[in-house]
Amino acid sequence: MSPGLPFRQRFPWWGADLQTVASRLQPRPSLPTSCRSERLSFRLKDSDTLLARLDRPAAARPGRPLVLLIHGLTGWEESRYMLSQARLLLDRGWRVLRLNLRGAGPSRALCAGQYYAGRSQDFRELLSLLPVELTQEGIVAVGYSLGGAMLLKYLGEEGAAAPLQAAASVSAPIDLSATCRNMMRSRNRLYHRYILAEMKREATGEGARLSPQERADILGAETIWHYDERFIAPRHGFAGAEDYYERCKPLQFMPGIRIPTLVLASLDDPWIPGALYSGYDWADNRALVPKLTDRGGHVGFHGVGDRQPWSDLAVANFFGS
Repeated sequence: MSPGLPFRQRFPWWGADLQTVASRLQPRPSLPTSCRSERLSFRLKDSDTLLARLDRPAAARPGRPLVLLIHGLTGWEESRYMLSQARLLLDRGWRVLRLNLRGAGPSRALCAGQYYAGRSQDFRELLSLLPVELTQEGIVAVGYSLGGAMLLKYLGEEGAAAPLQAAASVSAPIDLSATCRNMMRSRNRLYHRYILAEMKREATGEGARLSPQERADILGAETIWHYDERFIAPRHGFAGAEDYYERCKPLQFMPGIRIPTLVLASLDDPWIPGALYSGYDWADNRALVPKLTDRGGHVGFHGVGDRQPWSDLAVANFFGS
């Protein structure tokens, strides 16, 4: 299946919700046995440390940039979408760096702080710490969901100075307030309950430096909005959740993006209102390349003709071109 063709959902993953949960109901992807993986560590200025997994194909193709993969909310280097995209890219001769954000996955024990959608400064600092040996062919990046929001914000802040050749976002919440409200709708209560529980587990895990009040606020949060209002916002200098959402939403940074950026989203995403994407004026910024589908769910895109998610193919082909 060519990602240039319209996306068509694959049986039995029909509908937004089945597309969204399909990855969790299928075997976890495995990387090619021929690839070599190693652990990389990046110590930030404030002494928190980000861990990443560098995967090298058996035969890297010359001239291909390093691909950075940035996970979404409560994700990590072993998230299924990270492994799936990495496997495809490795098969095509790309080197892949799967990043664990501040306080995520194995980075949790080495970080006092916690990532959030607006923390683009961490990505900026990470790029400055990458070894020259890895970046001499260039860098491209893919952000999933919240990681996509962080990436779009960073790209808009940097404009033409961004040290990336290209980028892609998959199912990014480009309006944080609208996405939060949508997640708290009754039809999403199971998603909301699961994600909030994972956020609490992650934020209070080993290594987190929290005051007794912060810990109580995290564990007592009844919604994602309460979590952001009582913990993320005051911890990071915002007046409240809505101030955080407004100042960090990708929509206000996207006009400043100047490098080729694939923006991939499904209009039936149960988490992110499709109107945010369909109502955006894409013609206003030629650096943005929208690929919007009617179906696909949230980071789903399980389509006919290939067991590889259609989004993986679209991203790989975009970078290859």
